[in-house]
Amino acid sequence: MTTILDPTDERVPVERQVTPRTGSISGVVGLMDIRKPRGDVFLDALEGLMKEQLPDVQVKRFFKPTFTKPAPDDVRHAIKGECDYVVEALAD
Repeated sequence: MTTILDPTDERVPVERQVTPRTGSISGVVGLMDIRKPRGDVFLDALEGLMKEQLPDVQVKRFFKPTFTKPAPDDVRHAIKGECDYVVEALAD
């Protein structure tokens, strides 16, 4: 059993299913920097590991202008249209 922690304030937790995994990653992985301090450090390290361990995976970087607002529509549409996976960095 896998436990997923959700940082949102849910008074009544929502049951969620983990998407079945294929055991491999291929295609394009988007790395989304929301501009919190040190999020870029995490994503830089992750990108380096991915390039080293997953040479067939293409990595694309995306950025929000500020962490205080949602990503602009053009950024969200670019991620949806260009990526098979996305990792969003939250850090402080």
